[in-house]
Amino acid sequence: MSWVQAGDYEVALEDGTVVCRNAAGRRLKSVPPKLSDDPAVVGLRQLVEWLERHERECVADVERWMVRSLAVPAPLVARVWPDPAWQRVLRDLVVETDGGGTGFLRDADPERGIGMVDLDGDTVRVAAHEVRFPHPVLLDDLDDLREFAAELGVEQQIGQLYREVWHKPDDLDAERTSVDDYAGGRFDQLRFLFGRTTSLGYQVRGGQAVCPVLEDARAVEARVWLGDFDPYESTETGPLSWTDASGSTLRAGEVGPVAWSEGMRMAAALYAGRSTEKQEEAA
Repeated sequence: MSWVQAGDYEVALEDGTVVCRNAAGRRLKSVPPKLSDDPAVVGLRQLVEWLERHERECVADVERWMVRSLAVPAPLVARVWPDPAWQRVLRDLVVETDGGGTGFLRDADPERGIGMVDLDGDTVRVAAHEVRFPHPVLLDDLDDLREFAAELGVEQQIGQLYREVWHKPDDLDAERTSVDDYAGGRFDQLRFLFGRTTSLGYQVRGGQAVCPVLEDARAVEARVWLGDFDPYESTETGPLSWTDASGSTLRAGEVGPVAWSEGMRMAAALYAGRSTEKQEEAA
């Protein structure tokens, strides 16, 4: 923490908050109102906003890498690793390298390679050109990995190991084009369902909730019908379906494991916000 002059005071940044001390060096409980427009205070507060935005962007980028199981250049991971915001998001994620190693990411260095705790509990270094942060539905023995992570005291900043996953049922009709498991969730007003959709981070387009997924270099969209009428009218969640990049509906057998899991996750999350009998009675 470095102190900066602001009038007769000094200000600094501490744990994302602007703090202040007087000329005698005594810390104040808050920044005096008369310093609100001081360039030093304004600059620090703008820095706080930038850091918060940067951290959100790091989380969004890494989550996108995971959901898409993208191959990420190892030198890129090593380059961003010293940044605390990037490191907080990347640390302890399950990582797979093109060198054959799998484990919990603990370090990334341009010279020494990828450092991780492997599945035997050993700390190893792996030379790699690319790494992947696999979607949990693609991880074998996910329950065992969760137990091992608990033993290691792993804390992930994004939902990888503890993200809800759905696997295709073994007896699924591969020709069906929709899933009704989470259809029929009633909402008193369409705008409530729209609001829930966007608050969960999904898109609303053409009366549908949309979750885009890139799987095996193929763009797929999971879609749930919401409604496209008066936003103050009641509505129900519709069936879940998937489309390709051209908008053509896919059969269940054509939907990959990640697109299936993410679509079911979206449908379940929307359905969970439905009006219940207890809520209606209270209203």
